[in-house]
Amino acid sequence: MIDLASTLPARAVVLDGGLGTLLEARGNDVSSSLWSARILRDDPDEVRAAHAAFIDAGAEVVITSSYQVGFGVGIPDADVDTLLRRSVTLAREAGDVAVAASVGPMGALRADGSEYTGEYGLTLEQLRDRHRRRLRVLADAGADLLAIETIPAELEVEALSLELEGLGIPALFSLSADSTGFASAGSLDRALRTAASAPGVIAVGVNCCAPETVLPALAGAPGIPLVAYPNTGERWDATTRTWRGATAPLADAAPDWVAAGARLVGGCCRSLPADIAAIAAAVRG
Repeated sequence: MIDLASTLPARAVVLDGGLGTLLEARGNDVSSSLWSARILRDDPDEVRAAHAAFIDAGAEVVITSSYQVGFGVGIPDADVDTLLRRSVTLAREAGDVAVAASVGPMGALRADGSEYTGEYGLTLEQLRDRHRRRLRVLADAGADLLAIETIPAELEVEALSLELEGLGIPALFSLSADSTGFASAGSLDRALRTAASAPGVIAVGVNCCAPETVLPALAGAPGIPLVAYPNTGERWDATTRTWRGATAPLADAAPDWVAAGARLVGGCCRSLPADIAAIAAAVRG
């Protein structure tokens, strides 16, 4: 298994792709508000197999299926605890790679599109409280690091950064660069700096954005290893719950992201094992 602390300063490491996308491509129904978490609950073998497919394609880090699993959203707390821990176990069983436990934004738990705006109507303390228990369970579940991902606004970045204190586990911090929550000038740069200064954070960057957003977003990032795993170019319509637009080959741009300082590189929504294999070839070449 890869040692990220010693490897990231030396070379780029390949992340996996869109787990929900692959589960859907394998014939699973991800249309409910639980998204891929429903498969985690009802068919864990499918989750393990999807992780394994990305590993076979060249992923050196897999991100767990816990993105849309959290407390206080209609699932009994004991079941949430079980699912969070199961997500790490399944990723670990899929292959000898690093496991990053996914921590999605509050909007992902709500499944109402607010993960693209960060407009929750919650205070800093409320956000800290909503994230705290999930963070602690995942930090204790046996993952190698946390993947705090698709965070859409400065306030939530601040809340999560404060909650990392004392967890004793490394983390990557990835922001949703196309979110309207970062529309004001300098907002994304400030959020990246806040994330980089949080306890245990080893890399910061962007995900769940258009491929062409990556380089401008990373231009103002702090001087630590960076993260880049965008969508494949299509745009999510939260109203119709469909993807629109054309795809873009992520591997074509991956060497430019690495040249800009990205050391964790992969794909997000709509990316499949073939995309990760192409990224791995481009990055390692």
